[in-house]
Amino acid sequence: MVIVFDKMQSGYTYAYSAAPGSDFDPDFTPDLTPKEMLALGVFEGHYMTDCQNEFPSDWFENAKISTDKPDVSCNYFKVKSRQSLSVWRQKGWILEPDPRGWFQWYCRYYMGRRIAGLDRIQIRRWRAFRRHKAQIEHHCLPLDMTCRLRQRQALLQWAYDPFV
Repeated sequence: MVIVFDKMQSGYTYAYSAAPGSDFDPDFTPDLTPKEMLALGVFEGHYMTDCQNEFPSDWFENAKISTDKPDVSCNYFKVKSRQSLSVWRQKGWILEPDPRGWFQWYCRYYMGRRIAGLDRIQIRRWRAFRRHKAQIEHHCLPLDMTCRLRQRQALLQWAYDPFV
C-alpha cells in the first residue's frame, strides 16, 4: 500500500495490482520509462521535487531536477513546452486522483497502480498526442534536432521518442 504525503496530496492511498513496468494495456506502448524521461529532462526539472519518496530512488539518480523553481535549462531541448497547472485545471486535463496530471498518472501506472476508467482516459489522451510525432516526421528532416523543438520536448514529456 502506498500512502502519499506531498505538497499536492495528503493521505491518498493506493495499491499495486501489476509488477512495475509490466502488464500495460496493449494500446499503451510508451517509448520511454519515467526514469528515462527524468534523466533526459522534462517539465523544467520542477515536476516531482516534493514527491520523490513515492517512487524508486534510482529514478532520481540522474534526473534533471530544479528544486527552487522551474528551470528551462533542465529540459532536454532547453525550451519551455508546457502550460501552467492552472491552465491544465481550467481545460479539465487534471483528473483525480492525480493532481499533477498525465505524468503523475504514468509514473503510478508504471509502478503498477491500475484504475480501469482513469487508465482508459489517460491512454486515450496519450494516443492522441501521437499527432505531434507525425507533424515532426512530416515537416522535419530525419534527425534534425533543430526542427520543432517545442513539439519534440512535448513528445518527450508524453513518453514518446522525440528523436525522429
